[in-house]
Amino acid sequence: MNAGTHTHRTRVRYAETDQMGVVHHASYLLYLEDGRTRLMEERGLPYTQIERSGLGLPVRRVELRFREAALYGDELCVLTRVSRLRAASVAFDYEIRRADDDTLLATAWLELACVDLSAPGRPVAPLPDAVRECLESAEPPSARVSED
Repeated sequence: MNAGTHTHRTRVRYAETDQMGVVHHASYLLYLEDGRTRLMEERGLPYTQIERSGLGLPVRRVELRFREAALYGDELCVLTRVSRLRAASVAFDYEIRRADDDTLLATAWLELACVDLSAPGRPVAPLPDAVRECLESAEPPSARVSED
């Protein structure tokens, strides 16, 4: 991934695994959520600020490819970057790697739609300038790695 990539480290918890100690497929969606919310926080725009403005960013589409199993106790690196901005949506690319040996465990692509939370039916709404500026930020995030 490129210079605009945010890296978040997390350790696989027991509750995220199946009976064999393998990370359950649904747990990967939580890792993706952590990656993108922390990327936005680091760039100065926490989700809570967006929601207070009356907008939401629900997941519209996700593609997830599993390559190797993550196991209970593994430390994971979730790499997240903005891959596309449109008038009312944003997409992210992800890599999930095992920290100790850099093994690629999964790749993902996820798209969020911007919706008006206060309008009936929650219609699609344009991305506000503040959100767009945050995501278009030319400056890569700091070298700091966020930890759980």
